[in-house]
Amino acid sequence: MKISTEIEVRFADLDAYGHVNNAIFFTYLETARVKLFRQRFAEQMKNGLLFLVVEASCRYRLPIELNDRVLIDIETEALGRSSFTFSYLIHNGDGKEFATARTVMVCYDAKKAKTISLPVDFRAALEG
Repeated sequence: MKISTEIEVRFADLDAYGHVNNAIFFTYLETARVKLFRQRFAEQMKNGLLFLVVEASCRYRLPIELNDRVLIDIETEALGRSSFTFSYLIHNGDGKEFATARTVMVCYDAKKAKTISLPVDFRAALEG
């Protein structure tokens, strides 16, 4: 599975140097993931299924400035029994790469309060 979404850079995202603060990159990743889950997995989430970040990393390549166009591509990198890994490319759509990132996430059943195996339909959607 691979999707792309655009992120709006806000003035409040900038640091004292006029670049997007490094911590905000993780907010951008979260925004892209939330869009993905709302578009593709709303039904599973209504049934008490949660997807929790257990590991996150980001390699910064170029600073993002206020007027930059920011796109985030999300791709399924790996699937485990109860976990999955997303890889991200943060770019401007015209060859400029701002960062690459990864998150490892687990499938969590809020009703049972425990990690569970990835549901078959969710796994199929991530593979597709």
